[in-house]
Amino acid sequence: MRHILYIIATTSLFWILNSGHYDMLMLILGAVSVAFVAFLAHRMDVVDHESHSIRLSFKLPKYLIWLAKEIVISNLTVVKHIWLGPSTISPTLKTIRVSQTTSLGKVIYANSITTTPGTVTVDLKDDRFLVHSLLEGNIKTLMEGKMDRKVSQLERE
Repeated sequence: MRHILYIIATTSLFWILNSGHYDMLMLILGAVSVAFVAFLAHRMDVVDHESHSIRLSFKLPKYLIWLAKEIVISNLTVVKHIWLGPSTISPTLKTIRVSQTTSLGKVIYANSITTTPGTVTVDLKDDRFLVHSLLEGNIKTLMEGKMDRKVSQLERE
């Protein structure tokens, strides 16, 4: 029941913030839409009864700020190498080990790698990721493990 209430609360908030309509008819239509989504989610049994712990959210803002800085730095590096020409680009495909223990941690790490310009997580298998990078230096940076450690810290309390 708590999960359904969470879905109702989050979809209601999302609808109100994005709709921009606050007259009675639109609010009623929004409430009907939210109720319908909650009903469908319940009937489809997509509500996860083993949801992830909320404690992750308290550490997440600090990580997201660090990730945003890394995205900007990587973006500038990729642009620089594109301007310098194809001779400076060294595409690399490498398997790296990860230290995350939960599925959520692995997904956050894989998405963080993919969000960073110039790198893409191609495959996830157990404790290994197959990563493609435009620059060999990006793979070396990943193998140093700073991003891996930061994501692992999100998993721990």
